[in-house]
Amino acid sequence: MHPQQNFSTPAIPARAGVGLKPEHYRVILETAPDIGFFEVHAENYMGAGGPPHRYLTAIRERYALSLHGVGLSIGGGRPLDRDHLARLKALVGRYEPGLFSEHLAWSTHDAGFLDDLLPVPYTSETLARVCQHIDEVQSALGRQMLLENPSTYLAFAESTFDEVDFIAEIAKRTGCGLLLDVNNVHVACTNQQRDPVDYINRFPLALVQEIHLAGYAQEADEKDRPLLIDTHDRPVSQIVWKLYSETVCHAGLLPTLIEWDANVPSWLELKSEADRAEVILREKGSKGARRAVA
Repeated sequence: MHPQQNFSTPAIPARAGVGLKPEHYRVILETAPDIGFFEVHAENYMGAGGPPHRYLTAIRERYALSLHGVGLSIGGGRPLDRDHLARLKALVGRYEPGLFSEHLAWSTHDAGFLDDLLPVPYTSETLARVCQHIDEVQSALGRQMLLENPSTYLAFAESTFDEVDFIAEIAKRTGCGLLLDVNNVHVACTNQQRDPVDYINRFPLALVQEIHLAGYAQEADEKDRPLLIDTHDRPVSQIVWKLYSETVCHAGLLPTLIEWDANVPSWLELKSEADRAEVILREKGSKGARRAVA
């Protein structure tokens, strides 16, 4: 059993934060950087103890924490993994994060678990299944979940909903909040030849409680058209920074996370990305519809 913690549970501040990486544990604790919050992948901390928990506990004592799940398989055709959900509930109780989020994706089937976040068709059947799963998660955790828009590479022929309408309907039926990944918007819209600005303009921004930014790799498809891959292994691109600036002009001040999960850079390089987001957030977000929550 893990020791009972007594953390406060503040709202995540409307500032820039970064994904917490083991490479940066010590420098964070030694230098106490001025940063809004940290986010961790829930599945990395589902063990009972050890160094990861010791470091996370020490960091959580000083900073707000957002918890980001990657393994619930919200869009999967199978029932939710009850053991996984129980571990998640214990982790939420242990660290009392300000926000908890998951993906509109699936990763489980009859043969087991796939180490990937795979897209779902936007149909009435999928809608009902995703809503049922979100209801189960929110009931089990006793708190609201945020749902993240996906990075996609193709569209399903059987889809009968537009993605924005599909996500908005999920939120309406379940009461979940939304996590808007601006990089995912750019990646998906480029790959499917849609307009990312139109996507943002139609997105239910009033329901968004966190924004994600990340880097992507550019390749080409069989017709030599741009094919963007959501890699999280490099700085945020200039075009995504521009889309982020336009987003917060409309959405207002929102917690904004820099995701950098592979080829992890030095702490100073990662922090500089967060600093850039913070400048944009203060300059553009303060003019938006929303105001920061202290």
